Formats: sequence, structure tokens, C-alpha cells
Amino acid sequence: MNHRRVVVTGMGAVSAAGNGAELLWRAARDGKSCTGPVAVRQPYGGRIKISAQVRDFDIEALLGPKIAPFSDQFTAYALVAADEAVAQAGLDPEARQGSRCAALLGTGIGGMNTVDDGIFNVYFANKRPEALTVPRLIPSAGPSQLSMRFGATGPCFAVASACSSGSQAVGLAFQMIRAGMIDRAIVGGSEACVTNGSMRAWESLRVLTPDFCRPFAKNRNGMVLGEGAAMFVIEAEEIAMARGATPLAVLAGYGTNSDALDPVRPDAASASACIDMALEDAGLRPQDIDYVNAHGTATVMNDVTEADALNRTFGAHVEKLLVSSTKPVHGHALGAGGALELLISIMALRENIAPPNLNVEIQDPQCAIRLVGPKAVETPMRAVLSNSFAFGGINASLIVTPAASA
Repeated sequence: MNHRRVVVTGMGAVSAAGNGAELLWRAARDGKSCTGPVAVRQPYGGRIKISAQVRDFDIEALLGPKIAPFSDQFTAYALVAADEAVAQAGLDPEARQGSRCAALLGTGIGGMNTVDDGIFNVYFANKRPEALTVPRLIPSAGPSQLSMRFGATGPCFAVASACSSGSQAVGLAFQMIRAGMIDRAIVGGSEACVTNGSMRAWESLRVLTPDFCRPFAKNRNGMVLGEGAAMFVIEAEEIAMARGATPLAVLAGYGTNSDALDPVRPDAASASACIDMALEDAGLRPQDIDYVNAHGTATVMNDVTEADALNRTFGAHVEKLLVSSTKPVHGHALGAGGALELLISIMALRENIAPPNLNVEIQDPQCAIRLVGPKAVETPMRAVLSNSFAFGGINASLIVTPAASA
């Protein structure tokens, strides 16, 4: 196997914090929650009135009249975030990236706004569906639009594995580069899921909080639904160096597996095994990890299970290992969650700052981990782990290390 080093050379984001990776990082670092009142296009009668949604996002103004008609919000978020990532990577946005560049996108749902609007129009407003409904709603709309925008004629597909989608998309692109299949990928996760229908559906599962997302707190009562996109340019280190790019971080390890047990109940042993796979892939020991950006949904089962998994993998080191979930800031963005959290993890690594874990007055004693408090903690970081654990028992873990490491 070709063990090429893979580096991140560009990042971009659209989130409840606004358009831009820096805005997302500042909100996470400063513990600024981006939760606000739900605002959807159709009449809404749900009990849950809050979300961490993208606001004031004008698709036509951002993408122009030729691309906007084909773009559901999830596609538009990915394109805007990718534009930022490509610019930071120092790539010419007008140049065709060619067959050695992939365009991969993780999304749990795809064009949910188009689906929601279409259902309302057909069943309630007695209107015909819009002509471009199908090319807008399919999950492959996002990566295909990315490939067209940047002339990436290599592998192009969507990864749909619920809340692990973004992390798995990055992990797959990472493996493709390392194996020599491609040299570069424009990759990440995107979700636009704050709609009338999806809010009501998640509410029916009884996993949404009516007030605050409290990961690992004794009185946690659910998550806040979020949305957005985070996109990355990742490439083989020698390719990046040859063109004079400045790496932001090394994508060092990836692990993924399946519980194969239950549609909604997570399994600690499997989650721990996933983290172990990422560590082995990176050639690191558990004690080399200094910070974990946890999946941390603030649901009853997830937090206990993830804390158990961390204890299984890290043993005594768990007492020194800083852990936080940033979902109280940007919400649970489902298929985009792992990508947003990877971006935050890279920034944490670069600035040696562990972002806070908000809203915990009393930590659940069943979650025996060392949580970052309500304020960020400055600490040297050699390696950072980002976890994503999805419905269906689909797990994914990514590890990043400093770009200057040997």
C-alpha cells in the first residue's frame, strides 16, 4: 500500500455562525451558541421552537442565476464552503482540476428543503412540482455540482451514512489519496435539514431539547438540530509542496466500522474499536491524543456510550484527555456534523486551544471523562481526534496532527 502523507490545504464553512471557517471557529472557541428561533417556510406547529440553522443565505446572490436553480440549500452550502476552501488552498478557481481530483460529499438527507417544499405544493397547495425538483433533491446533486464547479473529473459521489456521512467522505478521500488513486479531493459534508417536516420528525423521536444542548450533563435532555457545510481541500503532501501550498494540518488516521446491532442504540465496544482503528492507522498511541472533539449529542444513550468508549480506548490517559462537544454552538448538523467538527478540530490543533463544552452544571457521573469547562483551555496539542457515531451503528473517527510534524 502507498503510504503517502495527506495534508489539508484549505477549509471553508457555512454554519449557524455565518459564512466562513473563521466565524465557526470563533463561535466554538468563545462558546457562543448560535441557536435561535426556528424559521421555516411552511406553517409550523411543532413543540420544539429552536434550531441552529443557517440564516440570511441568499443562494442566487451567492451562486448566480445559472447555478442557483439547480441548487437545494445543501448543495449551495457545499459550493460556498468549497469556494472558501479552494481559495485558501491557493488553487485557481477557474482551472480544471482534472481526473486526479475527486469531489466527494457526505450528506445524511440531501435536498430536504426541496422535498419539503414539493410535498407541501403537491398535497396541500395543489400545485405542480417545480421542474427541477429531481436534480435538486438527489444527494448526488451536491458532489456533481462540486465536480462541475472545479472541473474535478475524478471520483464523484455522495456518502450517505447519517451522522457519520461527513467524516466518512473525508476518510474515503483520504484513503484514495494515500493509496495513489487520486492526488487531491474537494471533500466535506453538507446538510440543510431545518424544515417543517424534519423538525417534526426529530421531535417525534424525543431527542430534541426545548431549551439547551447539554452534552455529558446529568440533566441533558436532547440535541439542537443544526445545519451547514464544511469543505476541505486535501491532497498528497508531495503534490501540495510542489505547488508551494501551505498545509494546515496532516490528516493522519481514519477508522470506521459498524455496530451491526441496533438502528438507534449505540454500542461502546464498537465505538471504541473504531477509535482504535484510527489510532492504528495514524501510527499513534492513545496517550498521543491531547483533545477529542466528541460526537456528544446530549442524548441520554449517546453520551454514556461515547464516554464508555473513550474509557475503553484511552484507559488511564482518559484522566488527562480533554474532551468537549461543540454541538451546543453549531447544533447537530447530521451529515455535515463530522465535517464541521473536523474543521473545529483542525483549528483547535493549530491554535492549541480546546473549545469549551457548554451548559454543564453537573456532569453525569456515568460520563467519566475530563470535560473542558465553560471556557476554552489553552494546551499544547500533538494530535486531535474527532468522532462521529451515527444511527444504524455507523462509526467514524478522524485524527489530525500538526503539519510540521515529522
